Amino acid sequence: MIRIVIAEDQRMLLGALGSLLSLEHDMEVVGKASNGEEAIALVHELKPDICIMDIEMPGKSGLDAAEELKGQGCEVVILTTFSRTGYFQRALKAGVKGYLLKDSPSEELANSIRNVMSGRRVYAPELMDDMYAEDNPLTDRELEVLELVADGRNTKEIAEELSIKTGTVRNYISTILDKLGVTNRIEAITHFKEKGWFK
Repeated sequence: MIRIVIAEDQRMLLGALGSLLSLEHDMEVVGKASNGEEAIALVHELKPDICIMDIEMPGKSGLDAAEELKGQGCEVVILTTFSRTGYFQRALKAGVKGYLLKDSPSEELANSIRNVMSGRRVYAPELMDDMYAEDNPLTDRELEVLELVADGRNTKEIAEELSIKTGTVRNYISTILDKLGVTNRIEAITHFKEKGWFK
């Protein structure tokens, strides 16, 4: 019997997924979580074979939880609406064995779980296509600057934090806007989030 924990913050979907998987003759849903912290606690407590994880949940995200569960003996399968390349790349680094989209047919989920249990990896085909299409164009330093902008820091605070001049910060921001093809800081942050490029 494949023992499963499901982490999903939408309660209706959590219930539906639980019911669907419980209908499978070789699967048992042993726990349900509504965020990443609960998922980690349930995995440690119940020792399931698989944890099905949404990405965007309150508190600790599914990717944060997957990174924490790496090497703990429970395989993580991401089930999300987001086919963002950055999310997928981060999931791969966290050792996630499956990354499926919520609009996939329900029988695909059960088959994917069986495939993961037999040692295979299962990734939505459109993600594989996207992954080779676009990479984050920013350097590590530019990313550092943008992350500080996203944290609400102003030019002077960023300069102090990175021990550089305010003029240098402005130059970095101007380069970031150019590279991302946007006109202001808010658009840059939004664009970067949509691509899933923030760590």
